Amino acid sequence: MKNIAFYIASRYLLAKKGSTAVTFITWLAVGAMTVAVTAMFVIISVFSGLEDLNKDLISNLHADLTIKSTSGKTIKNLDNVSKALHDNKEISSFSRIIEEKVYISFNGKGDIAYLRGVDSAYVKVNPINKDVFYGTYPSFKYSNEALMENSLDNRLSIPVGSSNNYATVFMPKPGTGIINKEEDIYNKRDILVTGVFPGKDQLDNYIISPIELTEELLSLPKKSAYQIVIKLKNPDNADAVKQDLLSKLGKNIEIKTKEEENAAFWKMINTEKMFIYLIFALVIFITTFNLAGAIIILQLDKKEQAKSLISLGFPLSHLRMTYFYTGLLIVISGVISGLLLGTALCYFQLYTEFFRANEVLPFPVKIVGKNYTIVALTASMFGITISWFFSKISKEYITKN
Repeated sequence: MKNIAFYIASRYLLAKKGSTAVTFITWLAVGAMTVAVTAMFVIISVFSGLEDLNKDLISNLHADLTIKSTSGKTIKNLDNVSKALHDNKEISSFSRIIEEKVYISFNGKGDIAYLRGVDSAYVKVNPINKDVFYGTYPSFKYSNEALMENSLDNRLSIPVGSSNNYATVFMPKPGTGIINKEEDIYNKRDILVTGVFPGKDQLDNYIISPIELTEELLSLPKKSAYQIVIKLKNPDNADAVKQDLLSKLGKNIEIKTKEEENAAFWKMINTEKMFIYLIFALVIFITTFNLAGAIIILQLDKKEQAKSLISLGFPLSHLRMTYFYTGLLIVISGVISGLLLGTALCYFQLYTEFFRANEVLPFPVKIVGKNYTIVALTASMFGITISWFFSKISKEYITKN
């Protein structure tokens, strides 16, 4: 009997002859489901692309692991920390960093900037030298060589690689007491800009220099560090390496993974993605009322046929299954066609980059297997629920005149 119910349902959907109203409403429901599923799949695929784009944008901002001190800015017992890092076979390389705000001045122009002092191993953790598009990365032969973020360099109009043009950085001195001369206020040092790199909105107003320069400006002893950034052989093992280092380095050390350093950022991205999902889930839910309309119209149009089937002994439960299967076929048709159309649109964007966020940035798209599952389950859940609810027709409705 169930096979008969499914056969009748498929005939209602696919038969060429029959009521024009039923055919129109049925395929209108399929079309509405197709459009809603397509829209949801495309938008979620765009957000998957945005996640990868954001990972690229912040890839140079944080390392796989970052070590900081919990008792002041400077890391204590740096030799012990370095030894523990050297002994850990999961660590590929690590680098010392000292970062502070400075005032930079050139030819009557000035600005606030972030001075990040790094050692020569920094490029093994963060290959920022590959982003230099004009000039060269500091050679570390001299402590006053610096790499400058592009927009900061443009605002100050500092010539790159010119040994006759030096900018000056000022670092305020900590302390109390009476100020008798200019040197009591700040330390200053002339720097030579050897190259320029793009900040990508994450490293705006940054100056990268040898760590010796920041040690001099802050009057710190040599081999000091505010933080140590670490590159792992396998970033997926970050949590395990973190726990191992914490057990060896003691309580005065704080270690954060890349995800923890960007926790607020990823929380914002995931919240936006969740709201977009809920909005489009609501769109699909509203769309399924076309499905309800199709089932109701079908019941009204085929009432005499249903009465005949009941008179011949066709069980009411199987008649209900006929209407349910009809709704189910509409849902399956809409989901499959919507996913196929959405995939085609995503590939069109990937290969042509036709839709753009601005003049240089096309909307990023990433086709991910789990997106198919999310969209299909969402549409199917609403569609099956509506089909089941509106298929519950009563015998009195069919048999009464």
